[in-house]
Amino acid sequence: MKKIIALLLILSLVATLFVVPTSAAWSIVDTTFAVASDLHYELQEDLEWFSEDPIFGYANRRAAMENESRYIIAEFLNQCADNDKIEFVLIPGDISNEGRAIKQQHLEIVEMFRKFEQETGKQIYVINGNHDAGKGEKEGETSLEDFREIYYEFGFNEALSTMEGNLSYTADLNEKYRLIASDSCDINRSTGDGMTEDRVEWVINEAEKAISESKYPILMMHHNLLDHMPVQSVLSKDFIIRNHISVAEKFANAGIKLVFTGHEHCSDANTFTSTKGKQITDFATTALTMYPLQYRIMELSDESIYYDVATIEKIDTENLKDDVVGYTDAHIEEMNKGMNAYAKQFLKNGVEWRLERGFQDEQLGIDKGAFYYDLVRKAVDALNDILNTPLYGDGGVQEMALEKGIIIPDSDYIDGWDVATELVAAHYAGEENYPLMEKDVTILLRTMCLILDTELAMITEEELMSAATALTALYGATPPDDLAEKLKLDLGISHGAQSFLLALVSPLLDSFANDDNVPDNKGVIKGYARTSSADSFINIAGELDFSFTKLIETLKTILTYVFKGIEYIKG
Repeated sequence: MKKIIALLLILSLVATLFVVPTSAAWSIVDTTFAVASDLHYELQEDLEWFSEDPIFGYANRRAAMENESRYIIAEFLNQCADNDKIEFVLIPGDISNEGRAIKQQHLEIVEMFRKFEQETGKQIYVINGNHDAGKGEKEGETSLEDFREIYYEFGFNEALSTMEGNLSYTADLNEKYRLIASDSCDINRSTGDGMTEDRVEWVINEAEKAISESKYPILMMHHNLLDHMPVQSVLSKDFIIRNHISVAEKFANAGIKLVFTGHEHCSDANTFTSTKGKQITDFATTALTMYPLQYRIMELSDESIYYDVATIEKIDTENLKDDVVGYTDAHIEEMNKGMNAYAKQFLKNGVEWRLERGFQDEQLGIDKGAFYYDLVRKAVDALNDILNTPLYGDGGVQEMALEKGIIIPDSDYIDGWDVATELVAAHYAGEENYPLMEKDVTILLRTMCLILDTELAMITEEELMSAATALTALYGATPPDDLAEKLKLDLGISHGAQSFLLALVSPLLDSFANDDNVPDNKGVIKGYARTSSADSFINIAGELDFSFTKLIETLKTILTYVFKGIEYIKG
């Protein structure tokens, strides 16, 4: 073990001698372009209210700014037009919000694209997302052929090669870089991953062909190639392609360094190093029309790839109010203070409404006759009650927790929902950094422990025994008379349960709330010309160093909570 650690330290030291050059030492930039994903263009309708909030009560379950989408997209195109450096624009899917069923959405936004190209001479390249096209069997729906026809001017007309049966194509972006636009969608399932083996092989072949023709391949597809949240392939499998690690290995070894994806609606960059030392970086780009209303700007040279984000801070609020019934002067005033801050609160309200709605029986998918119904219903109701209870003041969460010896730190948060949705917003915005011992996560974890303490004390032994009896009966077994004693169902003592909960949840929360090996929004990675054997060695050394460091941090986190357990929870 000591030899392994020594080797890792040596490799880490060697790696520091070969630092990627900063912007001051770059070679001449070859190309600069913008990437905007998940535009979710929507036809405008009168505002519909979902909560009593006077400003943000119209926030929908997806937290998508539907009526504002036209003006957010217009501002994005204006910024691209005004930025002389930007040569072209990439859009990796979900151009429309309901374009699969409503072709009119595509017909309206394509006019905005066409006007932009005609006025600027800058090319837009698109690929479909899961919201954009399907079988097109009914009147007004969008088939794959419809999508290709509508967006023909935006990449398909320059196609060097295509793939039969889907919308994949390749096109030269300029003399050095070739775009591989891969259709990653399943025509039969709205959010499903459609990256079958033949599509993967097509991408590999096109990448190798590009390199043989002295072009650097850039991949664009809707679904993610790499994880952008903890165990994404398990928790959110329809958002990441199947067998993603083995596919990333193949893509990296085929010479692809850059992949632009969307779908997850987060701003996140993640790099994978293949067994041959080849690196590939998946830049997931957040939904343009959701918080944080941002898009990427990429500057590429042989030596370095620099990336940054730009934000939409203003829109044409005057025309928005004229076009849509329901906006008040108060709405417009808040938007004009700063569109990004407005979008953040819109997101938080939408997420809260969606999750609260998910607590209903029909959303949970539980039947009132199910043996576990009472247990689940009580737990969910308690969770909802505590999340809606003010954190501070008389009868607040802080006061309730103190009665059980759990200390909730002071903060500016209003309630548990405010804390939880803040963490969600941070994930979408990228560069999230919430160490477990910091206030935000501490409040959330200790509130969880209060829920655990409170709800377990409310559930009677009879209810637990009834559920246990029904559960064992499903397997054809009869529980013994002393089951309660054997399982120690007197759950009024929950210290052990709380310690277990923290040990289980903490590493997951840690990986969700803290970033990985690449800055999300602004940074520098190696350019396409950096492909020597020395670079491959450095890549492997860096990956080993990162993995080792992360392993130590994770073990430290688990041990901290296992051994400190209830002492930390209660402050």
